[in-house]
Amino acid sequence: MAKHYFRNIPNIGYKNNLTSAVDRENYVYAKNLFLRAKVRDDVTKNITFLQSYTIKEGVRPDMVAEELYGSAEYDWIVLTVANIINVRDEWPMTSKVLYDYCENKYGTELNATQFYETTQVTDANGRLILPAGKNVDQGFTIPHPDTHNITLNPVVGISNFLAETRENEKKRNIKVMREQYLTMFLMDMKETLEYTKSSQFESRFLKKAHNPI
Repeated sequence: MAKHYFRNIPNIGYKNNLTSAVDRENYVYAKNLFLRAKVRDDVTKNITFLQSYTIKEGVRPDMVAEELYGSAEYDWIVLTVANIINVRDEWPMTSKVLYDYCENKYGTELNATQFYETTQVTDANGRLILPAGKNVDQGFTIPHPDTHNITLNPVVGISNFLAETRENEKKRNIKVMREQYLTMFLMDMKETLEYTKSSQFESRFLKKAHNPI
């Protein structure tokens, strides 16, 4: 990722105000990591640009890039299109990493109940009375749909581990760019990351900032 992505990020120069500096007009140059490319809103609304993708167990961003675009170096494109900033928190963990994470977080409370939710209830004709997955209190009840003198408690407890597993599974479903848009995307991102005219402008790839120290 580093070689392909960071070479497109322009530089920023900060004036070196250290008293030990030989030349007080000297500038220290670095990549402007405050810049971050994102997909244009009008592009993300184009259904032909994106497709759904399910991340399989143990698959990394570079592996997705290799599969879709033929190069692991395009992993940053996978992350940009999916709007993933923090890979550690936003990419699905493997089963082992997830278990270790939960064990460290919850300890002996790993299988303790985190919350309660409804189970599905239908009547004798198969009509849905209560959908599953609604958060409720442990003592939540409803009348039996067919026998009204009976009360149901359609509630199930969800453990800490199961809750974390569900959240991890949600991260598997992302949007990715279709391969035919790769060249357009690269050109668009390069243009987006270039500087425009301003008081700090030196060139499309460099600006100088005043260091107030």
